[in-house]
Amino acid sequence: MTGTDPLVAVLAGLLVDVVRHLDECEDDEVDPDTAVKLMEGVAAELLHLPGEQRTRLLRTVADLAEAEPDRARQEFLRSFPFSCGLVDG
Repeated sequence: MTGTDPLVAVLAGLLVDVVRHLDECEDDEVDPDTAVKLMEGVAAELLHLPGEQRTRLLRTVADLAEAEPDRARQEFLRSFPFSCGLVDG
């Protein structure tokens, strides 16, 4: 991850992992309505990022996906920008 602040990379990875957990958890772990509201809240906040910061986040997530050895997490990292509405799919 060339040029990426390590803190930004860690926080972006954690954010993606939280959203992934909410997306994949069973109904008895987290109420589905609550999970959807939380994921929509995350997406709404990310959409409020200024363009430069959004670009930085997208680049960081793409770098994380490229470096990720776990295939399932790699795929989720790649789909994250689309599922959050940060880019058109």
